[in-house]
Amino acid sequence: MDFSFSDEQNMLEDSVQRFIQNNYGFDARQKIAEGDEGFSRGLWAQFADMGWLGLPFSEEDGGFGGTAVETMILLEAFGKGLVVEPYISAVLQSGMIIAKGGTSEQKQAWLEPLIAGTSLPAVAYIEPQARFNVNDVKTTATAHADGYSINGFKGVVLGGPFADLLIVPARTSGSQTDAEGITLFMIDAKADGVSRRDYPTIDGFRASEITLTQVSVTKDAVLGSVDQGLALLQYGLDQGMMGAAAEAVGAMEVLYKSTVEYCKTREQFGQPIGKFQVLQHRMVDMFIEHEQTKSLAFMAAMKLAEGYNDASRKALSALKVQVGKGGTMVGQQAVQLHGGMGMTNELNIGHYFKRLTAIETLYGNTDFHLKRYASL
Repeated sequence: MDFSFSDEQNMLEDSVQRFIQNNYGFDARQKIAEGDEGFSRGLWAQFADMGWLGLPFSEEDGGFGGTAVETMILLEAFGKGLVVEPYISAVLQSGMIIAKGGTSEQKQAWLEPLIAGTSLPAVAYIEPQARFNVNDVKTTATAHADGYSINGFKGVVLGGPFADLLIVPARTSGSQTDAEGITLFMIDAKADGVSRRDYPTIDGFRASEITLTQVSVTKDAVLGSVDQGLALLQYGLDQGMMGAAAEAVGAMEVLYKSTVEYCKTREQFGQPIGKFQVLQHRMVDMFIEHEQTKSLAFMAAMKLAEGYNDASRKALSALKVQVGKGGTMVGQQAVQLHGGMGMTNELNIGHYFKRLTAIETLYGNTDFHLKRYASL
């Protein structure tokens, strides 16, 4: 495999890294994360101006025709800066679902504003009883003469507090855990019957619990085909998983490099602690875990760029297993080698560890993807 970037990909990497260095220092990030909305609409508008919001979409849909490789480049840099803007939830999850399954009218209404930076959709798919099984859907959509009436509850809706569109899987037929019978609906976040409880997540993002009570939608709200929404939902979630894994690669790089630099300057017993062989072994192990994760990210991105199929899904699960294993190891060692201050809010180390911990659980944890890998 050829792992070298094209000239265009190198330009993308350089531009996003410069942006993070110039605009997304740790103090600036903390100020944004602790603000009222939890992200910067000004920076989001800049993302749109630089073409990042349209990066993964085809030119026919108003995007720039990027692949999973370009997504990986962008999100790896976002991981280094701990970017809290809702790129994964709005662009990679919601946007890719709309691009793949939406009609031309739905794309015009929602995808074009997303690329322009004026719309923020979110996918509300997690239910308390489901764990990581996206087939397990208790939310129901009952057909009536004019459309559907939707009732149910969704938790951990990333980007929910500021979403203007909710993509909601609901059961239109079958039993609770059937693969068929799930339909995706596009619901105005301010529609009658939609109630929301917002909260911050451990890694600095924002999420919502959403209750749907007799929410009435027209037949035009169906995204994709009735009863066949599971595959479309899984497609969007796997796009998001690729982005989150790329973020983890960036976060792991910052952690191991920061730890190496710290161990060169922190002295104990009259010499830098980096000279102690047992600590050198730990830092080498951190480096190896990062390199293994980055290599798997390259492989998964290239397979996903070739097509979304069982082979690319298997590569994504392999990557997610490594992210869970390697990210946990790198985060724990970084905190321990920094000592007590590694857990303080004033130092960035603990915040990177929190993000890696959250990513390990997103889209299915290590055990879940180990089983998915074996089944594909």
